[in-house]
Amino acid sequence: MADPTTPTLYERVGGLPFFERLVDRFYRGVEVDLLLRPLYPEDDLSPARRRLTLFLAQYWGGPTTYSDERGHPRLRLRHNPFVIGGAEQRAWMRHMTAAVAESGAGEAEQAELMAYFEMASRAMVNQP
Repeated sequence: MADPTTPTLYERVGGLPFFERLVDRFYRGVEVDLLLRPLYPEDDLSPARRRLTLFLAQYWGGPTTYSDERGHPRLRLRHNPFVIGGAEQRAWMRHMTAAVAESGAGEAEQAELMAYFEMASRAMVNQP
């Protein structure tokens, strides 16, 4: 069990504003990516931005707004309708890696974020 006196990553990076900036940077790349953009059916990416922001904030120790509004994350199930192969995973990681690098987070926090993103992005692959 986590030590309640140890600050969460959410607290260490400055809370929700950090995740809002991170996700905005990430989606700036997605918006112009010819491989990834078709995976987002909405013309306006604002709802996707909000969902990812709330999910990441919650995952890293912030408020439970994501689960309060959407229930259990069920990431694999939610992503299953989309064709996600190695190329899509690598493109997603390219944009997220750039967003993390530009985030201003400390080295330890960047490493923690990247380890999670690498693991989670691989778990979403559903095509050979």
